Amino acid sequence: MAFWRQIESATHDMVRVTRAQTALGKHDVPHSTGLTALKPIDEMFLFLTYLSLGLLQKDLAHRFKIHQSTVSHIINTWANFLYTVLGAVGIWMSEDKVKAHLPDVFKNYSNTQVLLDCTELQCQTPSSLLLQSEVFSTYKSHCTFKGLIGMAPHGAITFVSSLHEGSISDKEILKQSGIVSLLKPTAAIMVDKGFLVEDCVPCKVYIPAFLSKREQLSGAEVRQTQSIARLRVHIERIIGRVKEHKIFSTVIPLSLTGSINQLYTVSCLLVNYQNGPIVKAWARSS
Repeated sequence: MAFWRQIESATHDMVRVTRAQTALGKHDVPHSTGLTALKPIDEMFLFLTYLSLGLLQKDLAHRFKIHQSTVSHIINTWANFLYTVLGAVGIWMSEDKVKAHLPDVFKNYSNTQVLLDCTELQCQTPSSLLLQSEVFSTYKSHCTFKGLIGMAPHGAITFVSSLHEGSISDKEILKQSGIVSLLKPTAAIMVDKGFLVEDCVPCKVYIPAFLSKREQLSGAEVRQTQSIARLRVHIERIIGRVKEHKIFSTVIPLSLTGSINQLYTVSCLLVNYQNGPIVKAWARSS
């Protein structure tokens, strides 16, 4: 309910615009479906149910006693609405704000402004061989959409990129995401060993050591690698929360291509409104 109270006033404008568009015949929704039969708060509940449980639109239509085309309209409307409303909230945090909330476990990496990682969502294989080559991920051995997520050390999502085709590299998605322009030389990012981005960011990069042409790591490198791995597990948990939305646990149909970026971004941003810390120990120490 706290989240609803934050967005309730904005929903009134959405309802007015939706009704005006419907009156002009811009949406192919049967008059008998009762487009406005659900209250805005119930429409939001339908949308969140769709994200969380991944139910088919036919199933939702039966549960909410409305036409399936109305369900589709509500999902698209709320995806765009929350994408706009939540996207307007500045989630990027300055270095000073990040340090003010820095957990004790990051004391050896106190200039870390953001932890970065990519995630991939499996999608239906396109019939076009050209499109297949663009969305095929060699890492997942499947066609995917790929996005970059940034998390502040204390657990808040502070950056969400648009989704890209699965064939894109971590380095290229970082370049295209726009996050590089937000980073300053005094800051640092923490990434996985596959993120070889030192040459395209202006700041320090904390990354697990790797052998390259050496036979073994030094003792100091082993300790640092273990330390970074223990901290990086938290962004994996954040990504896990995003993927708790069951709409992403199955292969995404190509029919959702036009709205998947909005659905994914909203799912990421909603994590910041969830109850419960990523790491319980941080809550006890705060």
